[in-house]
Amino acid sequence: MRIVTANQLQDWLDQGVVLEKDSHGPKVVRLASGDLLKIFRSRRNPLLERLLPAARRFHNNSERLNKLGIATPKVHDTFWLARNSISACVYAPLQGTPLDSLFSSARGEFNALVPELATYILLMHRRGIYFRSLHLGNILRTPDASFGLIDFLDIRFKGRPLGTMLVRRNFEHLRRYLQRRNVENFPLDELLLAYAEASKASS
Repeated sequence: MRIVTANQLQDWLDQGVVLEKDSHGPKVVRLASGDLLKIFRSRRNPLLERLLPAARRFHNNSERLNKLGIATPKVHDTFWLARNSISACVYAPLQGTPLDSLFSSARGEFNALVPELATYILLMHRRGIYFRSLHLGNILRTPDASFGLIDFLDIRFKGRPLGTMLVRRNFEHLRRYLQRRNVENFPLDELLLAYAEASKASS
């Protein structure tokens, strides 16, 4: 991957809008072009990160998900930021509304989507996709009345439908996310019931 200089990065930051940041600095920046800059500060072993940087894994995951029929942002470029082993990418944002925003602002509309959401999660599981970061902020309701994923660095492709243990573990990730965020009145039981009914209907 090519190297983007500190000056180029600063130009992007000066002309763009920081959408997400942490104690280390910006994480997601909306560029003047409308594309998004995503910065990965990996905690992995530096040697492993150099061999397969997070930005490249994000790009690869995006392409693989698309081949499996899962909508994702389109990655335009991946690169290193200066020479400090921090990778980044630029991608076209996937249009849609995050489910956490929909849940907080239009509860009735969200509740009506629960059966569709359950079928979507089942589709991923049947296609061998184990999405550890399964939570409301990472799934969009897209303009074509479908769904898409926006943050999938830690996704795994099993090559076969997920077994019962991984399905249970995946929903447990969602349950813990809701607990950490103190999300009240989320219809998790309804989602699980809809998932079971969709699974039975497609068997």
